[in-house]
Amino acid sequence: MPAVQVRLVAEGPESERIERLLGEAFEIEGYPVTREETVPYSEIWSVDTLVFDAESEDEAAELVREALGDDAFELTTTVLDLDANWIAMSEEIRHPVVAGRFFVHGSHDRHRRPPSGVSIEIDAEMAFGTGHHATTWCCLVALDRLMKARRFARPLDLGTGTAVLAIAVARVLRVPVIATDIDPVAVAIAAENARLNGVGAEVRCIVADGMTSRLLAEEAPYDLVVANILARPLTKLAYPVASALARRSVVVLSGLRTIERQLVLAAWAKQGLRLAFEVERDGWLALVLETGER
Repeated sequence: MPAVQVRLVAEGPESERIERLLGEAFEIEGYPVTREETVPYSEIWSVDTLVFDAESEDEAAELVREALGDDAFELTTTVLDLDANWIAMSEEIRHPVVAGRFFVHGSHDRHRRPPSGVSIEIDAEMAFGTGHHATTWCCLVALDRLMKARRFARPLDLGTGTAVLAIAVARVLRVPVIATDIDPVAVAIAAENARLNGVGAEVRCIVADGMTSRLLAEEAPYDLVVANILARPLTKLAYPVASALARRSVVVLSGLRTIERQLVLAAWAKQGLRLAFEVERDGWLALVLETGER
């Protein structure tokens, strides 16, 4: 499969705008869009788009220009090894992500781990959740704030993907965490990631569709539930999740855009949960809801 890396260079705020526009434009096609500082603390950033199916470098560059709606941008293109796995190629241009105390990085960036905080190693795989998407970042920031304020004893991560969120919770709290996904491949990846990050004994990964697993019913009630999925499934999960919550519990919901905020809040408000705070990035949200004393 042809693969062309298209690069733009811009200053901080403008590079953020470019990354957001390209990410939204190529979300359906699945072209990875990443942003990395050219030299540390320079505030000059490279924004890379990996185009898989262009017939030429010029065609790939034109796709990027059309997405930005501006011909003035100076682009550079590079043809990548056509026999390489696209996941591995996209990982090479990913940069570590800092979200609160969490530093999420690939194996190629182990040398960049900071001396403090919680470093989590997640390589790009056939599962969602390397920290680069705004929804994962929002969840990590929300979890960081929550776990500074109180402890949780019975966490649940629904739609775990790579298990990055379950790992974050387990690394901080050192309590058992149940992590579920409907995809058996994602569950296998999640379990391996938990092991590699030193919490294989704490994170229990299972295949489950929503809250339908018998194990989930047996392990309830939960005092912390994280679900980074999509807006519509989040509304359908409101009742079954609320039914499995402890009296004083917190739910972190993400995978929704800002325009879907009220849709999700309304579904969960019917179950007695209220908004505690929210985290927003690039038009995506994480909603943090509380049950209060019920």
